[in-house]
Amino acid sequence: MILFVESEVGWLVEFNVDLSSEQMAELRELAGSPDVPADVALRARIVLWSGEGRRRKDIAGLAGVAPLTVDRCKSRYAERGPAGLEEKRRGGPRTQVPPQVRARVIALTRMSPPVESGLSHWSTRTLADGLKRREGVSGSWHYVARVWREENLKPHHSGTFKISKDPAFAEKDADVVGLYVAPSGGAVVLSIDEKTQVQALDRTQPVLPVAFAATEKRTHDSVRHGTTNLFAALNVTTGEVLGECKPNRNGASFLAFMKKANKPHAGKEIHVVLDNLSTHTTPDVKAWLAKPARPLSFHAHRVLVVEPDRDLVRDHRPAVHPPRHVRQRQRPGQTDPRLHQLLKRERETLHLNRHR
Repeated sequence: MILFVESEVGWLVEFNVDLSSEQMAELRELAGSPDVPADVALRARIVLWSGEGRRRKDIAGLAGVAPLTVDRCKSRYAERGPAGLEEKRRGGPRTQVPPQVRARVIALTRMSPPVESGLSHWSTRTLADGLKRREGVSGSWHYVARVWREENLKPHHSGTFKISKDPAFAEKDADVVGLYVAPSGGAVVLSIDEKTQVQALDRTQPVLPVAFAATEKRTHDSVRHGTTNLFAALNVTTGEVLGECKPNRNGASFLAFMKKANKPHAGKEIHVVLDNLSTHTTPDVKAWLAKPARPLSFHAHRVLVVEPDRDLVRDHRPAVHPPRHVRQRQRPGQTDPRLHQLLKRERETLHLNRHR
């Protein structure tokens, strides 16, 4: 409250807040400190000017605030001292949905829908409707979708699996995993796979480079220069990858690549892990593996997941199901001879575990 008192010299302004010399010094320090927020420094100057005897109207003009703001700053300082100059903590937004509803949405999403619903998986709308009808919990499908995004829940995704019929599957699985995790001392573990029918495509026109205010551009159509087959071997220990392209994918091409991958590790114990293609178990391959003084373990019957989307484990039993050799007729013009002449050049080994 501000009281106006008439005296001999005119009208004087009387304040309810009396400032001592220590309080004046403290307010000056707050008003001039660079570490104090601007709003706190402004309130300190308002109280300081009031303590100096200035009128409320003049203080409001100097501070650029309303007169009521001047009274509010003085009353807060009179009640709480310097702590009253700080901004009051404002209340947070009203909680739209209780935390129990969020927990229930997450729990139901991770479970299959009831049998009587006839649903294979939840959607945002069916889950919101199910919560409202069965449990009396009101929540929009927008809220369910937001919870799914925040929790990275994707109930519409599905996967596949295959159970092996091999009774020794567990032992073989442990053997192959052990080769990857902790191979025997001095042994070399090679993971071999091939990518067949790789198209060699080229654009009909040269690519236009990046120019000012223009991105790189290329033609939508392409010219096909035949197909090729890529063979690759990964050294699990060192991370080196050896690759070679062949015009055909047959037992002879595979055996030639096996000899090339085995040559740098001559004299060492070598373990090769690959899938169960018939080209991996041809008579020539078996005869090459049966040669004495060849420390090579051929794990063609073991488990290997070489592609991200292949989770199928096959059961390979050569004695009961011998490999079949399908003779394919070579069509004229299927591949371009010039392509494989270029691919026969020696390629440098890729080091996946080294920093450039």
